Amino acid sequence: MSSETIAIAIDCMGGDFGPTVTVPAALAFLRAHAAARVVLVGQSAALEPLLAQYPEELTRRASILHADEVVAMDESPTLALKNRKKSSMRLALNLVKEGAAQASVSAGNTGALMAMSRFVLKMLPGIDRPALCPVMPTMSGHVYMLDLGANVDCSAEHLLQFGIMGAMLASALDHKPAPSVGLLNIGAEEIKGNEVVRQAGELLKNSGLNFIGNVEGDGIYKGAADVVVCDGFVGNVALKVSEGLAQMLGQSLKQEFGRGLLTRLAALAALPVLKRLKRRFDHRVYNGASLLGLRGVSVKSHGSADAFAFEQAIARAYEAANHHVVERISACLSDLHARREAAAAAANKENA
Repeated sequence: MSSETIAIAIDCMGGDFGPTVTVPAALAFLRAHAAARVVLVGQSAALEPLLAQYPEELTRRASILHADEVVAMDESPTLALKNRKKSSMRLALNLVKEGAAQASVSAGNTGALMAMSRFVLKMLPGIDRPALCPVMPTMSGHVYMLDLGANVDCSAEHLLQFGIMGAMLASALDHKPAPSVGLLNIGAEEIKGNEVVRQAGELLKNSGLNFIGNVEGDGIYKGAADVVVCDGFVGNVALKVSEGLAQMLGQSLKQEFGRGLLTRLAALAALPVLKRLKRRFDHRVYNGASLLGLRGVSVKSHGSADAFAFEQAIARAYEAANHHVVERISACLSDLHARREAAAAAANKENA
């Protein structure tokens, strides 16, 4: 763990609510993290009045970097990359590239953030594509799942890289020396799945990771593995189905408890349990998906996040920087490369 002050660059203009959410969240984060500071990137005319509402003991660890432009939530990622070089999103990422900040957080346009993060921060050697990795609640804690939308078509090698990145993130944030890694599949048996998934299983088995084999869809929320690996198409579908199911169940509970006097009385009696259940699975607690595989830390917050949820995304970026996730991924890739070279040398010697 680093003893140095960690700076987080915050795209204050991104998301559905902009500075009215991002600034209070940033100051709440500073209140909880005495060894951190933030750079609020955005239109200074909007940020300065909000910052002035807080005590000097907090604001002295916050600075403002003015940005002339804002990336719209529906803007083309390609056009944003080309035309929004002075946007709050781009300038926040530039701070990470320059070393003036150790992580960046944005609730803005996901496609634009992915494109800008890849362009500005560049990829780590040995990683072909960045992956979007959120943390999700399970029956026994939480799970890191990747990729959830950044890469629709993946090779077996890409899935191996996702496993390495997810494992290093889980190891750093959860302080687990060997987090378990599972491969999302339609069955637990090794013969199940398409050719890419079967090949990925073989690669993961020989990767040096704590690979436990295939995990079926129901295993995600059972907590079958600390990390679940899949391509972005499958991962995004799984995520959206989960969100839809949660919304359906919540709405159904409201309808059933509101059917009559007796059911309303039952709801009143069950209120403490329902409140605990809501806190346990509060999606805001898990806000903030890491863009892994880059030479710097970039975290994507949900666009509709409130101040509490956005604060969690900032804290997630802080922990990733503080526990050197990027360096851990790079070291693991180096170990894998060395292992492969040794295996190839042994094979050549045997065949000679």
